[in-house]
Amino acid sequence: MKLPMIGLSEVSSMSQSEAETLASPFFGGSLFPYLGFLYYLKQPQCETPRGVWVGFASLLSFVILTIPAAVAAKLLFDAGLADVDWLHGSAESLLTITNLVTVLSFRQAFRNNTTFTVDLNNNNEGNFVAVNLVVALTLLALIPTCILPGILHTPAIHDSYLNGFLDLPFKFSSEPSNALSISTWLIHVSSLIEFLVVMGFCFEWAKVTGNERWKGLAVALVPLHSSGLVACTYHLFYNSNYVLLPLQAALTFFGNCCVMAGAWRIANGAIVAKEGEEAREFLTSTKAAKVDGFEDLGIVFSDDNDALFLSKVFLICLTLSYGIKYGSILGVPYLANNENVALPLAVILLPTLFNLKKWTARD
Repeated sequence: MKLPMIGLSEVSSMSQSEAETLASPFFGGSLFPYLGFLYYLKQPQCETPRGVWVGFASLLSFVILTIPAAVAAKLLFDAGLADVDWLHGSAESLLTITNLVTVLSFRQAFRNNTTFTVDLNNNNEGNFVAVNLVVALTLLALIPTCILPGILHTPAIHDSYLNGFLDLPFKFSSEPSNALSISTWLIHVSSLIEFLVVMGFCFEWAKVTGNERWKGLAVALVPLHSSGLVACTYHLFYNSNYVLLPLQAALTFFGNCCVMAGAWRIANGAIVAKEGEEAREFLTSTKAAKVDGFEDLGIVFSDDNDALFLSKVFLICLTLSYGIKYGSILGVPYLANNENVALPLAVILLPTLFNLKKWTARD
């Protein structure tokens, strides 16, 4: 497939169709390295907690079910999925489910000293809770899209996800019609923060297994976190900077290649801890000595039960979502300018560099 050549001078004027043409091969190709990642992570020598593998694998449901949502947005409204909030929120909630199940499974693994014999082919007992959680949450996520619209009314293009029940009771006249609702922002923000928590757990899992290469997987996850950051930046600028679409796709492909390599290294890595069970470091009541960011929330809140932990994370994400949605209204004339390329790229690049620096500066 021959892709159109677009010079730097044309980046700011890139059309949505050009951006989607550039993005499609990357998104399509990214599936194969991710399957490789799951294959290597499944190997018994990785000592991957069963539920964590299920959580990572459930991302495939997000990939599969996002396609009909995007097709529906195009056929019903001739619009991109990001511009149809009620469809967009339901589709993106599947990504939050992936991260949520992975986080909860890691928490369980740190509490449970018997999760080291991992054989997903022969022992499904450890998968049972995670699989059922994925199925239940996925069905729950699809209700606002597949059931409620047909019962309540025929949805319009800019109807809010979950009827905007978390939004303020009044509208700002300056806010563009395709602005995300608080519920959809909450899904995006929680996905980013939960992903950071997963990265933190991967780093700490190296201490549990004695395989230092788990720390490398935490670093390998940075491009995928940046891919999510690109998506949030695209929405922050009211879906007007189409150049961010192929950038997100390229980061997704690159990130999936990185995590596949990271999982391969874990599967082929030597155990550097001392021989014997006494060498394993369990973190059930350990606090991080220094909090560098959201990635340390899993350790900082390790003494909390899951309900309290999730409540704290929810409140953090909800506060940030209100700040992003209503704070950005002050900059609408500037944020909605699709010729402004430098600022969104800076919004992506600076946190990415900071994130990478934090991980590489650790042990």
